[in-house]
Amino acid sequence: MNVRRFGIGLRGNLSPGEYGRLGRLAEDLGFDVVSAFHDLGDQPALVPLVEVAKVTQRVALGPACLNPYTMHPVEIAAAIATLDVVSGGRAYLGLAKGAWLESVGIAQPDPPKAVREAAAYVEARTRVPLLVGGWGPRMVALAGEIAAELKVGGSANPNIVAVMRKRLAVGASRVGRSPEATGIVLGAVTVVDEDGAAARRLARSAVERYYRLVARFDPTAPLAADGSELPDDVLDLFAFAGTPDDVARHASEVFAAGASRVEFGAPFGLDPGRGLLLLGERVLPLVRPDE
Repeated sequence: MNVRRFGIGLRGNLSPGEYGRLGRLAEDLGFDVVSAFHDLGDQPALVPLVEVAKVTQRVALGPACLNPYTMHPVEIAAAIATLDVVSGGRAYLGLAKGAWLESVGIAQPDPPKAVREAAAYVEARTRVPLLVGGWGPRMVALAGEIAAELKVGGSANPNIVAVMRKRLAVGASRVGRSPEATGIVLGAVTVVDEDGAAARRLARSAVERYYRLVARFDPTAPLAADGSELPDDVLDLFAFAGTPDDVARHASEVFAAGASRVEFGAPFGLDPGRGLLLLGERVLPLVRPDE
């Protein structure tokens, strides 16, 4: 059985001190990775990551993801080198095309080319594992060529794993890599609580922020009607939400489909700390095989 790895994804929307508390808790609970999003309008990913690095010793740390349109590769290389030093060699680099940039007038010409060039620039200066975030055939094929992991952001859909594995194989074949050399990470909004209905209400509200952005790229998912509330079956393709048993069952399905890592994204629960505790104490033991 493949090793099942677990991560959490932090949004850059918390107060200083909160990131370190949640990151340390995640490490204590047995998570393997702490990521930070670099979404437009939130704090830069380096802010929570450095805070977490200072209070942890084991978890891998990285942005999921930076983009070469709002950060020049020179700045990306400097940021990742800094994180790697502060964390004692635990950093990874996540690169993607970025989202919502057109809303502030930033063009994104040829994303796979831009990500490839940024990755090469950073690799020449700082050797850290590379994660590529993407959905489209060209970006996913690039991940198959050069990345340790592919992040399918905003997805909790087990059916997308087989689609992405085929797209990874296209790139892997170009350079003689095994298609299995690139792990697949599914990450999405996560809300877990003993009150499963309340958890799903909060998750539905959080998913609405990005649903239209990602759903059009998933050929296996039905599209909800404009202006309508996301049906339960659609919500489950874009969030991990419900009771601990619900979330454990969902994560198990994602791993069974061939994913190598699940990233539980903020807000984690009705209360972030309580949600993270439930994930670590109630969900992980049900999903992680006995060691």
